[in-house]
Amino acid sequence: MSGPTDDVTPVFWESGLEIDAVYTRDDLRASGGDEEIGRPGEYPYTRGIHPRMYRKRPWTMRQYSGFGTAAETHERFLYLIERGQTGLNVAFDLPTQCGLDSDHPMAEGEVGRVGMAVDSLVDMEEAFADIDLNEITVSLTINGAAVPIMAMYFAMARKRGFALSDLRGTAQNDILKEFIGRGTWIFPVEPSIRLIGDTMEFCARNAPRYNPVSVCGYHIRQSGASPAQEMAYGLSIARAYLDHALERGLDVDDVARGITFNFDIHGDMWEQVAKFRAGRRLWAKILEKEYGAKHPRSQQLRMIAGGGGAGLTVQQPENNIARGAYYALASALSGTQTMALCSYDEAYTIPSEHAARLSLRTMQILMHEVGLCDTVDPLAGSYFVETMTNRMERLIVEIMERVADEGGIVRGVAEGRVQAEVNRQAYQRERALQSGEIKKVGLNCFVERGEEERPVEFHPYREAEGVKQLERLARVRRERDGRAVSAALEKVREDARRERNVMPAVMDAVELLATVGEVCSALKEVFGTYVEPIRF
Repeated sequence: MSGPTDDVTPVFWESGLEIDAVYTRDDLRASGGDEEIGRPGEYPYTRGIHPRMYRKRPWTMRQYSGFGTAAETHERFLYLIERGQTGLNVAFDLPTQCGLDSDHPMAEGEVGRVGMAVDSLVDMEEAFADIDLNEITVSLTINGAAVPIMAMYFAMARKRGFALSDLRGTAQNDILKEFIGRGTWIFPVEPSIRLIGDTMEFCARNAPRYNPVSVCGYHIRQSGASPAQEMAYGLSIARAYLDHALERGLDVDDVARGITFNFDIHGDMWEQVAKFRAGRRLWAKILEKEYGAKHPRSQQLRMIAGGGGAGLTVQQPENNIARGAYYALASALSGTQTMALCSYDEAYTIPSEHAARLSLRTMQILMHEVGLCDTVDPLAGSYFVETMTNRMERLIVEIMERVADEGGIVRGVAEGRVQAEVNRQAYQRERALQSGEIKKVGLNCFVERGEEERPVEFHPYREAEGVKQLERLARVRRERDGRAVSAALEKVREDARRERNVMPAVMDAVELLATVGEVCSALKEVFGTYVEPIRF
């Protein structure tokens, strides 16, 4: 260690790496040197995937938004676009995420509550009416029900005259992290991966500019994983999807370029920077050395990275405005392509228009006032940053190797081992927060007297909008060709049973106004449903 020797309290990152007080060239050499820093836009992309990064093209601003009916969500989309947002990140309500229609008994009280309710193609068409899909790229935050939702989006775009071959956008479509972190799974693990393979194959052949998978380390981190675990599990998941696609006979360069990443930012800023630089470099080496990918785009870790809601507090919520600004700064310094910054009220409610606008303005201030677009990767060559990037990469590799030695990420998720490790990490962090070992301003230090009694303003939930959604769904079912829908759903079942790609059949079904719930029910009849393993 090169730092002063009189420090009595060691400092550690959440991932477990110890931080010295001072870093020198000797530390950088000891960590592995600077040979892999390289230049921006060149392999192994430590400094970013584009030669001029934000000097040529600033990051896309893609706030997470959606609530109530398609009409309400459409209004919010237009509100954000009119104020300078350059991409849409769509939130769906829990029934839609779980493959249930709005009139399902389990959907009662949840229709449109935490996202947009989508039952049929009619909803998708209203949500994106008059929005130019060639100008505004759209991210669909959907996983278990990704097949019918992607099919509806493609059908809507095609109906409006957009060519699928030109369509740009992203579906989250990462079911393994749902098993680990969120819980909106539907089918068992293996059939779920097969469905992701269907979307990857369909996009490679029909929509090559559309990204069918966005591996979401974000939710793994939000569930309790350390930054190093977030990156290690995320890269392991991406490899699992890639392996499955290659088993189908697809070319690595055709499918790897369609895999993107969604990562979290909260906690120590420098740990986030090192995590992203290390992960980007490691992914490039994996694709080039292990998979033989030739095309630069296939080797590039393209990501959306913004503030993590788990870093926010209900206590002293205005502090979250400052936190969000630092998260956005870390995101820009890390070389993200897209930023989706959390809003200050997101710790307790759906963001208000005021809060969403503040987050958007935060990103715009960084872009236009603070100088984040002036030069590429201003941290390059820092003894501290480069040393910790090297050390973080080794730690991520160690975690990935441990996962592989235990049978791989798919088996680890199916047997509940990965979930158990993340839960253990979350428990230890919560204990450290409660004891004050980890400081959180306004939560366990610098607490205001009477703060716990301060009221907060929740986003209104209008039950009348849920009623409207049920009425619309009933009208769709009355007016569509029921026999044609039944025949189309039977084709979905047949293709699932015969292990054919189900996407073409699902496209046909949703164009006839088959619903999300009906498509998912047809697939459940073939695949069954997931039963969560419990490990102690």
